[in-house]
Amino acid sequence: MSRSTLRRSTAISMLPVRALGRSVGVRWQVVRGGDRTQLSNTARAATAADTRRVLGQLKGGALKAGQLLSTVETLFPQDPDGSWRTALTAMQQDNPGLPLSEVEPVLHQDLGPDWRDRFASFDEHPAAAASIGQVHRAVLVDGTDVAVKVQYPGIAEVMAADVRALSFALRATSLVARGMAMPPLVAELRTRLGEELDYQQEATWQNRFAEAYADDPEVTVPRVLEATSRVMISQWLGGTDFARLALTGEKSERDLAGQLYQRFFLVSPGRVGLLHTDPHPGNFRLVDGRLGVLDFGSVLQTPGGLPQTFGRLIAGMLAGDDRAVARRLRDDGFIRPGRRLEVDKLADYLSPFTEPARHETFTYSREWLRSEFGRINDPRNPDFAVALQMNMPAEQLFTHRVWLGLVGVLSGLNATVAVRSELMRYLPGFAEGLSTDSPPTDGP
Repeated sequence: MSRSTLRRSTAISMLPVRALGRSVGVRWQVVRGGDRTQLSNTARAATAADTRRVLGQLKGGALKAGQLLSTVETLFPQDPDGSWRTALTAMQQDNPGLPLSEVEPVLHQDLGPDWRDRFASFDEHPAAAASIGQVHRAVLVDGTDVAVKVQYPGIAEVMAADVRALSFALRATSLVARGMAMPPLVAELRTRLGEELDYQQEATWQNRFAEAYADDPEVTVPRVLEATSRVMISQWLGGTDFARLALTGEKSERDLAGQLYQRFFLVSPGRVGLLHTDPHPGNFRLVDGRLGVLDFGSVLQTPGGLPQTFGRLIAGMLAGDDRAVARRLRDDGFIRPGRRLEVDKLADYLSPFTEPARHETFTYSREWLRSEFGRINDPRNPDFAVALQMNMPAEQLFTHRVWLGLVGVLSGLNATVAVRSELMRYLPGFAEGLSTDSPPTDGP
């Protein structure tokens, strides 16, 4: 894992350069009589593997970005051999870990020189490797099966460099997307990523979730048994992760996982006072019919539950009264004074959020999600520009980002779930903002 800012920036910048080189090579070989389809597939697979390898090795903010992209892997090129899907889903859990010899100094410093005496057994090969640390499976001397999460040495400096690069990119974006409140978002991102480096804080959040869901019939959260700032020991959680479910799970399992997953994000902000803001599939699994939840390094405090403005926004898009919706958006601060907003175009832009809400049950799919974003995320489409006119506070942006990740994961699972009744019951502001002239329909 490189700690050099220059090397990390160079490694990332070379990804598109090598991809361009492969594209040029394909064109040259086609001119010489090669098969375009076969050559293109080979080049695409190489680019996907290259991206997965570089981000996996860099870890830090680079891998975190890859994991965020993995929540919406359905939007990437759907090549016949599934190269992009394989590469992106691999970033959720299947990343190369560091040898124990490289992370052992952290264990020695945080747990003491006799750290091995705490365990009856300790697997030196990491069971999982993520953006800022890796997990080893172990057994305590009392027989408890545990996960030992160890932070990579020097990762704090790496994350600081990555955040600076990300801050620069987002501030540059604000020159175009002036209504998107980029400076607050940069500050919020810096806070969130900084929190992920503090395992003691993560342990506090995780145990709050574990306590709130103790003996719950639908959700299970492993308790943290001990934590320092860089080492966390928690109960081991088995089950089948969502990435495997999406590939090999039965339809009934995927539907159950999707329903529990959606409900968790609707209910937990009010129940726990916290929103889990890292929705990628590697953090969730199906455990004996329950939803298992991991990785609480990134959370947003929600003492009043999800903001009612989010529920009112979704409901307002279904009401059909553009003037009433515009008035509601203005009252909730989404439209700045003196600005006008074409609500009908905004409704089209938000359709990945609102379309499922029109139905009592809805089947999410990769094809549906690609069709939605293929239409609205084209900058040449006038509906795309309307979103840039909205004044989105940082906390609202995080709520929308989490919900986008949720939609992406449900689409990856191809899950059929109840939507309308769940939103009516659990999403603050939705029922109040819903007009009676938008009755539910059967989902696709």
